Amino acid sequence: MSILDEIVEQKKIEVKNLHNRYKFNSFSDFEFYNRECISFIDSISVSDRISLIAEIKQSSPSSGILRENFNYKDIAKAYDTVGVQAVSVLTDEYFFRGSLSYLNNLALNKSRPLLRKDFIIEEFQVLESKAFGADAILLIAEILSENQIRDLTETAHELGMNVLLEVHSANQLSKINFTHNRIIGINNRNLSDFSVDLKTTASVKNKIPDDIIVVSESGISSSDDINFLKGLKLNAVLVGGYFMKSLNIEKTVTDFMMGLKYES
Repeated sequence: MSILDEIVEQKKIEVKNLHNRYKFNSFSDFEFYNRECISFIDSISVSDRISLIAEIKQSSPSSGILRENFNYKDIAKAYDTVGVQAVSVLTDEYFFRGSLSYLNNLALNKSRPLLRKDFIIEEFQVLESKAFGADAILLIAEILSENQIRDLTETAHELGMNVLLEVHSANQLSKINFTHNRIIGINNRNLSDFSVDLKTTASVKNKIPDDIIVVSESGISSSDDINFLKGLKLNAVLVGGYFMKSLNIEKTVTDFMMGLKYES
């Protein structure tokens, strides 16, 4: 069983518990459920630079603990000070040491869109995302059927949230209706051996319609990485591990963002 299979099995347990805790209409009582979202798609759709979606995560199955001195509020403050375009918040507890409370607490004073990054397989998780303050959600094509992608995307859109639909290879593109899914994330990590190759973004992007917003994910840290992705005319990058390992996150993000601007 792959790590992704293990995660999905764990999510099935969590979804069952979610149904035991809430009814369908329970989420409407939450503070953020009826609040208007900050547009994720607008925030990362800038023409003069590659937008930065900066991630908050403490751990990952492939890398272990990324940051011992982990304070999600301080990290979010650093991201806000630098002026990233959006913030991704890992909420998976079992494998990534995340928490929905991180998302909820950051949503109280957010000035930029928050992406809930988790393994969403069922509608209740989408409702939960809105209730806890997400402006957008991550869906992973690898673990979803074509019908699930459609239905979960429609639910998110009905709630005013955007969807970042992630693929790990071109094999998943046949499941996507690009009329509904306008933001595609390309994860450069191989799910079998966890190796990372930015050429995955290049090969998959060539098979995606030109009017789709494309986000490159995983393994992005150096100026060479940035220059390679700029050559592909990427819309955005999602970066987490590189920032989490920094002794000075604010400076590291500032330096990183300087390289993302396209030359006029």
